[in-house]
Amino acid sequence: MFEMIPLFGPVPGGMELAVILLIAVLLFGANKIPKLARSTGEAMGEFKKGREEVEQELQEMQSSDTTTAATEMDTDVETDADVETESESEK
Repeated sequence: MFEMIPLFGPVPGGMELAVILLIAVLLFGANKIPKLARSTGEAMGEFKKGREEVEQELQEMQSSDTTTAATEMDTDVETDADVETESESEK
């Protein structure tokens, strides 16, 4: 009925994965692969930390906007009451 189309194509398994690892060892050498993995992990950690900071700032901005809007509404209500009081005192 429905045909599933893979998003990234077939996932390499077994023999294909072994060939990819062999090519990586030949290109980079056995000593550099752990260093590459470590630096990749550190970069991913920094990216995650930066993303969390941006999300936190957005939440703070959103909550401050809500607070500011509520304060402005309170100020508007007080201003209307003051105007009514002034107009009554003028009568």
